[in-house]
Amino acid sequence: MRPLGVSLRDGRTRFAVRSPLADQVWLCLFDGASETRHAMTRDGSDWVLELPGEQIGVCYGYRASGTWAPERGLWFDPAKLLVDPYATELDHRFVQDPRLGEFGADTAELVPKAIVQSPLEPVALQPAHFARGGLIYEINPRAFTRLHPDVPEHLRGTIGALSHPAILAHLKKLHVTAIELMPIVAWIDERHLPPLGLVNAWGYNPVAMMALDPGLCPGGVAELRETVSALHAEGIGVLLDMVFNHSGESDVHGGVISLRGLDNMAYAHAPDGSLINDTGCGNTLDFANPATRRLALDAMRHFVRSCGVDGFRFDLAPVLARGPGFDAEAPIFAEIAADPLLSTRVMIAEPWDIGPGGYQLGQFPENWLEWNDRFRDDVRRFWKGEEGIGMLATRIAGSTDLFGEIPPDGACRSVNFLAAHDGFTLADTVSYEHRHNWANGEQNRDGHGENFSWNNGVEGPTHDAEVVALRRADLKALLGTLFASTGTIMLTAGDEFGRTQQGNNNAYCQDNGISWVDWENRDKELENHVAMLAALRSSNLEQFLRLSPDFQWLNAQGGEMTVQDWEAPGADRLEWRADGWQFTIDRKGRRVTISAPS
Repeated sequence: MRPLGVSLRDGRTRFAVRSPLADQVWLCLFDGASETRHAMTRDGSDWVLELPGEQIGVCYGYRASGTWAPERGLWFDPAKLLVDPYATELDHRFVQDPRLGEFGADTAELVPKAIVQSPLEPVALQPAHFARGGLIYEINPRAFTRLHPDVPEHLRGTIGALSHPAILAHLKKLHVTAIELMPIVAWIDERHLPPLGLVNAWGYNPVAMMALDPGLCPGGVAELRETVSALHAEGIGVLLDMVFNHSGESDVHGGVISLRGLDNMAYAHAPDGSLINDTGCGNTLDFANPATRRLALDAMRHFVRSCGVDGFRFDLAPVLARGPGFDAEAPIFAEIAADPLLSTRVMIAEPWDIGPGGYQLGQFPENWLEWNDRFRDDVRRFWKGEEGIGMLATRIAGSTDLFGEIPPDGACRSVNFLAAHDGFTLADTVSYEHRHNWANGEQNRDGHGENFSWNNGVEGPTHDAEVVALRRADLKALLGTLFASTGTIMLTAGDEFGRTQQGNNNAYCQDNGISWVDWENRDKELENHVAMLAALRSSNLEQFLRLSPDFQWLNAQGGEMTVQDWEAPGADRLEWRADGWQFTIDRKGRRVTISAPS
């Protein structure tokens, strides 16, 4: 199978793009505002053109002509400049504009141009820098570093900032196993945001699946590669959050920017030709289509081969296995398992989308990890006083009701977390009973309505010393529960020191102080407490990865728990022992105690 994208070989540059239904495709080369078009030649479903010389540094895009009949899934408009789906670097960020969706409106001045890159030598492939049972640290790179006082101003808000010594020192203090970067490929704002004076601050609206966002990673692939190398030198892995479930071309009112104008059948369609929207974002990429799977697999290979990343987390992962319904035996799983590069990497599913049968927690391949929102909800409900010790024990012991029994030589597949980018921060969970999303411009209707949160008697910020003490105790108890649990754990950056988003539980459009991590005013006592928990856990990850053969639940007398103990009304204490470790959860005392073997 010949490669798509740009290939340099024998002193020539080959451009190839898939567009099976186009009448003609042109390669468009740009020198500033000057455009030169070259008609390409059809090669099956692809269009190909070779130019003499290595066209390194040249800016390019495509135009395609054919039928314009959106009701039939045909969006060919030669006025639209189209981004190469295989582009690896762009000259500027995407901008939202009505002209992107207007037939006949030329978009060359709007749409980013891809830049032909000099090929990098593949990194030497090493085993993934990742240990199951360890700590994944979820990071929004811009929000995480934008206000860091020790990071130079020119680096703040970029991928390169993550390799700064101050950042590395913080990650080491927390014994982070791997950072998980929220989307870093080029995205576009949702249409409703610019009129509100807002932007997409999270990146979950991609257009180019391989091109790093120029604002977030101005140094392109080389910057990411150097950052990964610096983290690896400290023993820290790098996972990328990939959004393969939809693209920023949105619904039928969205733009013609890339796939829509080249190969709209990459999107899933209902029998009547309408777009399927299992993502809530206007469209759904069709993973029953081999070409769509190939794009996703090639994107992952690119980041492994060029940058040495250790794995991927998949947003709304059931979409990868839809055809159209979810299939646990979907082709994508076998293709990843059979790939010599990807089979060595870590795969993590967010196991839900909003489509039919979209909640698939526990249904992904046995060698995949899965975000466990049941852990989040049930642990919050326990400390809120709404859940008993039986369910808490199930969550702490690896959620075997969801993932099955942990085999003696296996490992728990659960990624346990208390808070993530989506929803309340951990500090806001104990400070706000209700969401406060007014700044998002949707009359506080967006975001989760049920957060299993509480405010300790005061909604939001307070100087009441008693309330502040109660909230800190709650945070320590929640975090102690997380660090005591079986499986891999995840912490969202800043939750270790009381990060707040002022009660906003859907800060996707807040590229400002609402979402930027406040390093100057962090709770250092809480941070040091988390560092202590992390040190205890990292001292014996094996203990937290799977259940020990001598694992034992203990009653108040120190004996083995009986049925009566489990069913005792109002039980507020849970205690267990394994391999010399002793764990106690005391709800009345708002306390979690972890004792390592003496």
